[in-house]
Amino acid sequence: MDTIPSRDGTPLAYRRRGDGPPVILVGGALATADTEAPLARLLAPRFQVVTYDRRGRGASGDGARYAVEREIEDLAALAAVTGGSPSVFGVGAGGALALEAQAAGLGAARLAVYEPPYTPGPDGLLLKADRTDRLHRLLAAGDRGGAVELFLTVTGVPAGLVARMRRAPLWRTLESVAHTLAYDDAVLGDGSVPAARFAPVRARTLVVCGGAGPASPWTATRQLADALPRGRHRTLTGQTREPAPQVVAPVLAEFFGREVYVRQAS
Repeated sequence: MDTIPSRDGTPLAYRRRGDGPPVILVGGALATADTEAPLARLLAPRFQVVTYDRRGRGASGDGARYAVEREIEDLAALAAVTGGSPSVFGVGAGGALALEAQAAGLGAARLAVYEPPYTPGPDGLLLKADRTDRLHRLLAAGDRGGAVELFLTVTGVPAGLVARMRRAPLWRTLESVAHTLAYDDAVLGDGSVPAARFAPVRARTLVVCGGAGPASPWTATRQLADALPRGRHRTLTGQTREPAPQVVAPVLAEFFGREVYVRQAS
């Protein structure tokens, strides 16, 4: 992997695949560049695809104190590496980060996001506040495993599967990035869709959800798409909160490829 410094000097580890219009993949909670590698390989024949370890994860560094603004600067540094205005795809909280960056002036050509975990409505906001409090208490106590378990549980992973995961070698890897769960939590704010803040996002934006999960992601993603000036909603039949790369890749290729056509024709 290559490394570049972010604005605050934090080293960011990234990898480029393919050649063509640039696309940056932004991972969600507990994800690293390796998590996004299968999707990157599928897109590489048509695009220059950049995957990276978000700060605090994998081979990237971390700042002394987290702020969402630092992660926005990270994305801007990666956009500069591509040599153009990249399109951006973010999963989960990575999608929320991509939208925050665009609202702050990233200048992406197009955006696509998959199930940013907003929790609109009074009940959803109360749940988000409770989860934030529990997460910070676990991390403050040094209970990384408890923080990972909390995240997995609230995202619908059955208790029996979580117990089996705790005994697997992967668990240590998840614990190593458990502190970044607080970063993703900060990106989501109070859990509501920040419609006023996203009003300046003029890039065409595809908001995607899976059709096999609970109804709540559809409601939240629909509300998000409606809040974006050029938002469009799509449901992928049979997909859960972790979509199959082979299902997502053609959707992104079509959506981002339209931008390629427009540029060539202009």
